[in-house]
Amino acid sequence: MRAVIQRVSEASVTISGNKVADIGIGLLILVGIEEADTQEDIDWLAAKIVKLRIFADENGVMNLPIQEINGDVIVVSQFTLHAATKKGNRPSYIKAARPEVAIPLYKAFVLQIEKELGKKVQTGEFGADMKVALLNDGPVTIIIDTKNRE
Repeated sequence: MRAVIQRVSEASVTISGNKVADIGIGLLILVGIEEADTQEDIDWLAAKIVKLRIFADENGVMNLPIQEINGDVIVVSQFTLHAATKKGNRPSYIKAARPEVAIPLYKAFVLQIEKELGKKVQTGEFGADMKVALLNDGPVTIIIDTKNRE
């Protein structure tokens, strides 16, 4: 699994002109799932994201996780995070999981984030043409790949 985590002042997802997700301070998480991903990847990634100390404390230092600021989360599926660009100019998405594999893992990831966070999270819609708007705060953007745990 790959995730792009963005600390936001606000974020939203709109599908066919309808706003389906809308948050203030929190995290926008773009997640890409590949065929080799398992529940172990989900558990590790969700715990890692929720514990990231990327929000400012009283001294303005990035030292607080999302729970301590009572922030909100939007999770959006994004298969293009697994784009292979080594050959040619047209990205290949062969590593991205097919919907029959990706959808259950995506739903499990959302549930695990909710469990770790202790509250409901908002989502986009798997496979939909989404318009994602955000105001990145910082900017703070972190990329995590469960196959390369640095």
